[in-house]
Amino acid sequence: MILVYTHKVTSRINFTFQTVFEQILKTPVSFTDDVDFYLSCKTAKLSYTTKAIDDGLHFTSTNLLFEDEIKPQNTTAIPQTDGTVGLFKTPTTKHFNFDVFASIFYLTSRYEEYLPHQKDKHERFLAIESFAFKNNCLELPMVNIWAEKIAQLILTHFPNYKFPERKFEFLSTIDIDNAFAIKHKGFWRTIGGLAKSITEPQKIKNRIAILCDKATDPYDTYDYQDEVHQQYTVQPTYFFLVGNYASFDKNIAFSNEDFQHLIKKIAITNEIGLHPSYQSNSNSELLKEEKLRLESIINKNITKSRQHFLKLRFPQTYRNLVANGINEDYTMGYAEKSGFRASICSPYYFFDVEKNKVTALKIIPFCVMEAGLKYYQNCTVEEAIININKIVEIVKKVNGTFVSIWHNESLSDEGIWKGWRRVYEQMLLDVKKK
Repeated sequence: MILVYTHKVTSRINFTFQTVFEQILKTPVSFTDDVDFYLSCKTAKLSYTTKAIDDGLHFTSTNLLFEDEIKPQNTTAIPQTDGTVGLFKTPTTKHFNFDVFASIFYLTSRYEEYLPHQKDKHERFLAIESFAFKNNCLELPMVNIWAEKIAQLILTHFPNYKFPERKFEFLSTIDIDNAFAIKHKGFWRTIGGLAKSITEPQKIKNRIAILCDKATDPYDTYDYQDEVHQQYTVQPTYFFLVGNYASFDKNIAFSNEDFQHLIKKIAITNEIGLHPSYQSNSNSELLKEEKLRLESIINKNITKSRQHFLKLRFPQTYRNLVANGINEDYTMGYAEKSGFRASICSPYYFFDVEKNKVTALKIIPFCVMEAGLKYYQNCTVEEAIININKIVEIVKKVNGTFVSIWHNESLSDEGIWKGWRRVYEQMLLDVKKK
């Protein structure tokens, strides 16, 4: 166990040190504000306060972790030789020339998203607004890198201390926004699709063949997914959209028997989560209804989620999830950029900065989404492969968790997604390499 002395044990300190030691380094941590007790202990320990109290391992603190309010902070960048960029400069430079724990809190709590900022048309926080993007370190899991350095400092001061072994982990997640491109859309949507193709005879012919079960729906990639996941021994997590039809929610009707059959089939061997609809992001009752729908289909309690369109508003989105029995969320990341929204590649817990307390909601950050590479970053197949591999290697170096997002349609290998099966398979190969 790591003992931490600080002159005042706060909820922010508890959250930050537990994130570093328990969530990333997998070792327990305890706290004391008793100087005499701290000095008498012979265990591995460190102090976090304004002035060092002994000759041991000390980190100089600034104010952030001892505050209760939310206010603009001095976010002057402090570049490091390892490519990371710290915040909150400190006068001492023995181990860090910035308050590493305040920096970790600022980034992982998403403190900057509670402050005024520019939003996109979907009311999302933009990557370009973030400290990490502005300082060219969005593709670095800085919190994990700093945690590794903290661990090494502890081992230098306390060579007999043993940290548990940690290994790189991978999680493939797949969102089902549109289970089928053409089939099972209902009478009027089917007629509308045919009408749109009226000037293109080949498209009408293909649609009719699919509707008559003489050809495969392009979004029906589920057999391929099963095969490739078995080949690479991957067990993905699927997130199903079962919301009402609307402008940004266009999946098959949740009551459709074929759609329900698909969900049940996938649920037999895979983890299932809810993909809360665009509409439900600001409507807790609608979120509750959608969760109950999915639970009634698979006859299991749903505890995982990822927001449709990655709509994440602090703290409202996460509060709604907690209120509805969700205990793991996979939304933490950007639509338009690969990298680390919270500068971390390990699961950790949501800290509600407004209420100034940690919650039981575990956040599983993702770092790559194929739609972001394709639509926002305009990557070719080859560029996407290089981009993904680069991030995989970065996460491996810190024994973090690499989480990707794909969709069933992007694995069709047709149209705009021609060649992207190769991207997915190369990613699966890259994560398996030692």
